[in-house]
Amino acid sequence: MKNKTANPLWQKIVSPEAVALMKLIHSFHRGILPAEIGKNILEALKPFINIVCSALILDGLIAGESAASVMKIVCWMVSLNLITALLIALLDWLRKSYLDVWCISQKKFSERALQLDYERLEETETRDMIRMHDETRNMYGGIPGFCEDVGRTVKSFFSIVYSFGLMLPFFFTRTVQGKGMVAYLFTSPVSSVLVLAVLTASIYFSLIFFKKKERKVKEYWEYSLDFTRKFRYYHFLISKYQNGKDIRSYHMSDLLYKGFQEVGRGCSAFLSRQAKLEEIIGGNIIIISQIAVPLFYILVGMKALFGAITVGSILQYVGALSSFYESFTSLMTDLTEMNICANYSKCEIDFFSIENKKYEGQLPVEKRDDNEYELEFRDVSFAYPGTEKKILDHVSFKFKVGSKLALVGKNGAGKTTFIKLLCRLYDPTEGQILLNGIDIKKYDYQEYQSLFSVVFQDFKLFSFELGQNVAASVDYEEERVWDSLDKAGIGDRVRRMKGGLQTVLYQAGDDGVEISGGEAQKIAIARALYKDAPVIILDEPTSALDPISEYEIYSKFDTLVSDKTAIYISHRMSSCRFCDNIAVFDNGTVREMGSHESLMKKKGLYYKMWESQAKYYSEKQMKEVPSFAG
Repeated sequence: MKNKTANPLWQKIVSPEAVALMKLIHSFHRGILPAEIGKNILEALKPFINIVCSALILDGLIAGESAASVMKIVCWMVSLNLITALLIALLDWLRKSYLDVWCISQKKFSERALQLDYERLEETETRDMIRMHDETRNMYGGIPGFCEDVGRTVKSFFSIVYSFGLMLPFFFTRTVQGKGMVAYLFTSPVSSVLVLAVLTASIYFSLIFFKKKERKVKEYWEYSLDFTRKFRYYHFLISKYQNGKDIRSYHMSDLLYKGFQEVGRGCSAFLSRQAKLEEIIGGNIIIISQIAVPLFYILVGMKALFGAITVGSILQYVGALSSFYESFTSLMTDLTEMNICANYSKCEIDFFSIENKKYEGQLPVEKRDDNEYELEFRDVSFAYPGTEKKILDHVSFKFKVGSKLALVGKNGAGKTTFIKLLCRLYDPTEGQILLNGIDIKKYDYQEYQSLFSVVFQDFKLFSFELGQNVAASVDYEEERVWDSLDKAGIGDRVRRMKGGLQTVLYQAGDDGVEISGGEAQKIAIARALYKDAPVIILDEPTSALDPISEYEIYSKFDTLVSDKTAIYISHRMSSCRFCDNIAVFDNGTVREMGSHESLMKKKGLYYKMWESQAKYYSEKQMKEVPSFAG
């Protein structure tokens, strides 16, 4: 049976989070930490080469050794310094710079985010990890900062090892006999043991104070998170140019400035308390750690006076002791920073340990030239993770490719959730979704998703070239892109842009172009058309369009979707008349389903929704609605 309390000292000095983070970084790139550690081990060694060689040279000169013997030591010193410097330069070339590590870690983090199920990425815990990732990077440097902390800690540790190695012979010097009690007392092992005991005690109590400092700094850091989030939020509001219109229109400058001031006062108070804490604890550490220094110097002087050690040894021992305490103080500081950074980089470890829940089948999706696919919801219920409220409650119906389905209902009725389940961004809590009679979980995930072209209500375009936005790819067929843009009614506008398809959207660069909400919605529709999937899903596709553009989309809707299945979500009831079937959602259930005419005859929920909007349209407008379908 393994001992669970193994290496308690190591666990107290280096936190488990730091060890786990080192393993994670090593998995990113096997050369990052070894090169960093090796470089710092050699950098710690450099000053001790000079201390030892200088002591030997001084002893040689005092002893009257030949110039050749002294020059031999000088040559050794120069050679060792040169070799060490070359090795450091080599490792510095091999090691990754701060920017390199930042790029590697960000790349791995982004890759992992793209590999996660959408469901996992949308969870509150995952979003908190991503937020903490950003905050830790800004406050403590994240993984790149941690790597530098590891390097400094290793350098300080090996400086202590080298220092103690040079000091060790001091405690085993010969005892001087026949020169009186004072000489015997200062050269005997008793005095060495006494100084060693005081040295050990000062180190022990310094460690206690450093751990106390580490705990307090962690507490203050957690306390500061609220101020940090607010500070970043106010900065985001003020610096984002898109917010400028509302801020100026509603004269919100004073509101934002006062909020910014309040957060600033909180940050100042927190920083003042932290500085005072570090000053008090730091002072105590200096006092305790220096107790053994005077005793050591006295003992060194007396041993040299009575001939127990050479003059060169004085230089060696004093230099070693000075380096020992300087390195010890640095080690405690570096360890504290490393452990704190690791503690708040724990989000990185947790993020990379997230396991996808979604079962990914192996069945290929049947490629059918006739697009004869049948999709079925069979007694499907769904509640978002961590909640008990059912967004969909025992929903059942089926539809075939080639048909046109409209989803209507109040906000929160479950329409968008229905789409997320259909596209398998989430899996049902209960029931099954079937494609041609087979549970969609059994299909290859990527192949199944390739069946759908979706324009979500909260769609996103990116600061890439316009052509790349439409094709969702770096490389694309220009003719197909233009055809999709023309069908979506935005082609002429793009042709007037200076860069055409190479025009970068939004102000990500010098040549970025701002587009309106309606233009963005048309480009999103063009993206869905370019994918040319069997099923096209439009979630409020005309919400940002002017009436003429909306009419253009409706009038050629049949041409747009061709023989594809069209699933259409809209709050505008008049736009549903061109659909074969209409599903009326209410409180997570499909309350009614049928054509416009059949649902109007029932005079149920759909009829009430239609009538509530119809009073805002003239009779002439309502008669023209069917012409939208071509």
